[in-house]
Amino acid sequence: MSLPAPAPSGPEPFAVLMPLWAGDRADRFRAAAASATLEQTLRPDLLVLTVDGPLGDDLEAEVRRIEDGELGPALVLRHARHQGLAAVLQDALEQTPHEVIARADADDLCRPERFARQLPAFVEGGLDLLGSAMQEFSDEVPAGTGPTRRRPCTHKEILAYLPRHCPLNHPTVVMRRETALAAGGYRELPTEDYWLWERMILAGARCGNLPDVLVDYRVDPQLFARRGGWRMLAADLRMQRIMVADHVVGPAALVRNLIERTAYRLMPGAVRRIAYRLLVERRS
Repeated sequence: MSLPAPAPSGPEPFAVLMPLWAGDRADRFRAAAASATLEQTLRPDLLVLTVDGPLGDDLEAEVRRIEDGELGPALVLRHARHQGLAAVLQDALEQTPHEVIARADADDLCRPERFARQLPAFVEGGLDLLGSAMQEFSDEVPAGTGPTRRRPCTHKEILAYLPRHCPLNHPTVVMRRETALAAGGYRELPTEDYWLWERMILAGARCGNLPDVLVDYRVDPQLFARRGGWRMLAADLRMQRIMVADHVVGPAALVRNLIERTAYRLMPGAVRRIAYRLLVERRS
């Protein structure tokens, strides 16, 4: 079987890191993987697929296509049991051979120009972390028509934003592997990305966000319901304790954050969707 023709090489070799588990849908995964590889103007040098536990037959068929090289060079890391997102991302971070890693999820869609826009900006800017805006879509809301999620663009703005909210959209990030590992990599916490960005920034990482929408982010009806409850509130409280200990959050900011997060996590899911637009996106 002949492999797809390679796209022009980028300013530095890079890999796309994508996690997969049994809860993902095969049709969405197929579209997501193609969007991050074959459909890119600047294709990655490697797709790293980290599989979190056993899969059903439909997903296994998609993984075999990747192992056969249908999407280009690939490294498939399999985990015999379900370990959780942070663990499988950390394993992939440690095993990926390239220094530059782009994150992508198994149900989102990377726009064709994503890496052609991000990689030159990342390398030429001497950055360790670079994200972008992303736009929500769903089965009912076509891609390109939903609400946009933006974050501050400059390093200085991101530092000011860090004590209040996660400053980069995880599915849009390009990161430098060595810098992420030196900061401890992914650790177990439902907000594992926020914690990693905080540690990388405190360790001196240079970061930014492009204002462009480069990822279409899938929002299913249960998304905001999953973002609530006591488990997520406990994760918020733990993150706040960490940020106080790291001198990122002071006493006044701690009180404000605890009030906002307690209300946000314990309100009904439909109200939480509205609150997210008001409390997070408008401030970004």
